[in-house]
Amino acid sequence: IQRFFNSSRSNQTLFSALNEEKVVLFLHLLGIDTNGHAHRPNSREYKENIKKVDEGVKEIASMIDSFYGSDGKTAFVLTSDHGMTDWGTHGAGHPSETLTPLIVWGAGVNYPQKVTSQKFEDNFLKEWKLENLKRLDVNQADVAPLMASLIGVPFPLNSVGTLPLEYLNNSAHFKAESMFTNAVQIVEQFKVKMSQKKETTLSFLFTPFKPLSDSEQINYLKRARLYIQQQKYDEAISLCKTLINLALEGLSYYHTYDRLFLGLSIAMSFVGWTTYVILVVIKTHTNLTKAVQAHNKESTVLFYGFAFVGMIIAFFLLIQTCPWTYYIYCLLPVPVWYAVVKELPVIQDLATNLLSLNMVQSVGFIFICILGIEILVFSFFYRSTLSLGLLVFAGWPVITQMWAQAKVLASIWTLLCVLLAVFPLMPVVGREPNIPLVIATGLLTLLISCFSLASLCKNKNKYRNNEDLKVYFYQMLSIALSTYVVSSTHDSLKNKQGLPLLNQIVSWITLVSSSVLPLLSSTFLFQRLFSILLSLMSAYLLLSTGYEALFPLVLSGLMFVWINMEQEALQHYGLSLKPKLAVFNFTCATDITQFRQLHLDDVRRSFFFVFFIVTAFFGTGNIASVNSFDPASVYCFLTVFSPFMMGSLLLLKVVIPFVLVSCAFEAIQVTTQLSSK
Repeated sequence: IQRFFNSSRSNQTLFSALNEEKVVLFLHLLGIDTNGHAHRPNSREYKENIKKVDEGVKEIASMIDSFYGSDGKTAFVLTSDHGMTDWGTHGAGHPSETLTPLIVWGAGVNYPQKVTSQKFEDNFLKEWKLENLKRLDVNQADVAPLMASLIGVPFPLNSVGTLPLEYLNNSAHFKAESMFTNAVQIVEQFKVKMSQKKETTLSFLFTPFKPLSDSEQINYLKRARLYIQQQKYDEAISLCKTLINLALEGLSYYHTYDRLFLGLSIAMSFVGWTTYVILVVIKTHTNLTKAVQAHNKESTVLFYGFAFVGMIIAFFLLIQTCPWTYYIYCLLPVPVWYAVVKELPVIQDLATNLLSLNMVQSVGFIFICILGIEILVFSFFYRSTLSLGLLVFAGWPVITQMWAQAKVLASIWTLLCVLLAVFPLMPVVGREPNIPLVIATGLLTLLISCFSLASLCKNKNKYRNNEDLKVYFYQMLSIALSTYVVSSTHDSLKNKQGLPLLNQIVSWITLVSSSVLPLLSSTFLFQRLFSILLSLMSAYLLLSTGYEALFPLVLSGLMFVWINMEQEALQHYGLSLKPKLAVFNFTCATDITQFRQLHLDDVRRSFFFVFFIVTAFFGTGNIASVNSFDPASVYCFLTVFSPFMMGSLLLLKVVIPFVLVSCAFEAIQVTTQLSSK
């Protein structure tokens, strides 16, 4: 900054530009953001950085005043574009991420207003010992009109901010005129948005924003101008604020004008596609329908009928000059529902079969399906709902005959379901790192691997291969190295020694090899799944900072038990075609003639799969916001702030549990002789 001002002494062009009226000097202090990501906001480094920034702001303000000869014509605005969580991230909607400071001083700025008491308990003001001053909160968008007013330039064309008058030290007349200008500027945006939407909508279908009609706009502006002329400034300001709020509501109304129309189109596509898939599954894999020969004449009429509907929709969109994306949203339901209607005989046969079923059982089945879907929906908003679902799963062997048929297996299933139910009740990953727990998980994984490998070695038959054992030993070595690297890296960073190069190399090699080694392992069912678990666990450990390291281990254990439980369920109903899972080989050619038909139990399996997928996504964090994951998770790979690379690694961390569930379901699908078509 000092060099910048000094260079203007010898650069006449720069000097002239700096001495013009209404100049804005913009300074972005990025260092404190990077420091927060690297060391977290409560660290000593971050607090020292804040002190450095405070000193720097003081020096910069002094430089600017000195350059302009302390003429008192400079206004300073200090703010932040976002906050930060305690674990060094931002991007979600937590108050610690959305509440930012706004400090304004200098020319045209009002003085702090002292108060004897606050309207509410304010810990922020208490922490900064400012409880004797009035707190003036504004929206971030309001800073733009504030800056424009301070330097006397027109409000930005697309600004949706409201001028915060409490910050201005000026006459009541100036404030009223400024607020009137602010209202006119936002109303003009509203009028442009309304005009754009009106031009692209058929006149008889256009529904205007009724609270702010053309006559209402004129009425508000006339009354506000009259109040200003009569020196009723408070009334004028209040009226302008009301007009601004209405205009902003109108902007939102026209911005989302087509939401219902597009939402219905998208919903019709999803419902149609789901219906078609269900009909195809019923037609292909059940005996609920009869083979019906399609009539060419009826098919032709149906085709031309839907083609005509598609052309009408396309013409309707064309005359409204809609964007090309609207054509995709609105035309997609046409071929989807054409495919559904073509299966009308299947629908009729299905309806006949459903009506012949026991009414009580049918209602009970539908109720259970709706309840299961609602639990899944609620889990997107409340992670703890997953715990409730898992506890219900834990009782599955009890309400069936599985408990009497395989007590040990059922007991393990119940135990693992209860253990997995704990994770959604925990806070999202990132609050507090717990490296010893990650190390303990690595050691536990090694212990389980040793027992599994010992069991495999004792099984001296053709299903064991020495080459396979080498792969398992290498994967166990990767687990051990990952555990060491996590411990060593975090100790090194804690001692301010940076990321050791050797640790970084080992981490990247482990990550790459984790996707290759399972392909070299045995193709027998449990041996392949065991290899996949070891490889993914070695990568997951490197990306873990706390309790989440245990999550894939518990989830995998439950998946292994699930495979066996499904086999027991098939045996109970006399449908098991492959009782010996230990000798099942993925490379064996599958005989499609042995594919069985669907049973009601297959609906449960499908629901289990979807539920476990959702649990994999939301078990330790929130897939909807990578912000819920700790940046420290990637410190074994890099410590330099790189959003794209960090985001990719965190996304990989999210995907790993998903892969484990998918592999288990594929194993169930194959071993139960159920076609994936």
